[in-house]
Amino acid sequence: MNNTEIAKFNMIEQQIRPWEVLDHQVLSTLSQMKREDFVREAYKGLAYADCQIPVANGVSMLPPTIEGRMLQALLINPEDQVLVVGSGGGYITACLAHLAHQVTSVDPSAEIIDFARTNVTNSGQDNVEFQQLGLAQIDFASAFDAIAVTGSLPSVPSNLKLALTMGGRMFIVTGHSPVMQSLLITRVGETEWTTQSLFETDLPRLRA
Repeated sequence: MNNTEIAKFNMIEQQIRPWEVLDHQVLSTLSQMKREDFVREAYKGLAYADCQIPVANGVSMLPPTIEGRMLQALLINPEDQVLVVGSGGGYITACLAHLAHQVTSVDPSAEIIDFARTNVTNSGQDNVEFQQLGLAQIDFASAFDAIAVTGSLPSVPSNLKLALTMGGRMFIVTGHSPVMQSLLITRVGETEWTTQSLFETDLPRLRA
């Protein structure tokens, strides 16, 4: 193995697995995806470190441990339609596209959209649509089986809850620094959702 492959192996075995990410499909996806291809040139050496990596406009790539737990919690099926809120460098979008049927990735920044689209296209995933939308502009009624929110919010937005299909799942981090909660929201009825608290963390606010 070369240095990059060793770094990826160590990320999975020393960071992600100890965080109780044991799903075979998730680990296989993380193993196949070249994380270094989704970061700026200046940060290539940090691609597999357990830290937030700057993307642009104050947006950072999530740590691998959070990404792993997110992917595992969402229980993606091959026929799923998935929404990513906050495109970042495109890594989570590409991982979800590898697992799902179709992914829509939205972000308010044209610069971030362009960067993420280029990276996802270069990764070989062709089942992703990018849209330049802010959080308040998201209006997809019962459209998605899974939603991944890549930054924290004070609370769970109602428009995202309504964008879930029946049985749809959303991973989101809410609350205030320094202690926030990662949540798995599941739609169980027209006006009913269940909430499962997964773990505590502290993430930058989503750029809405």
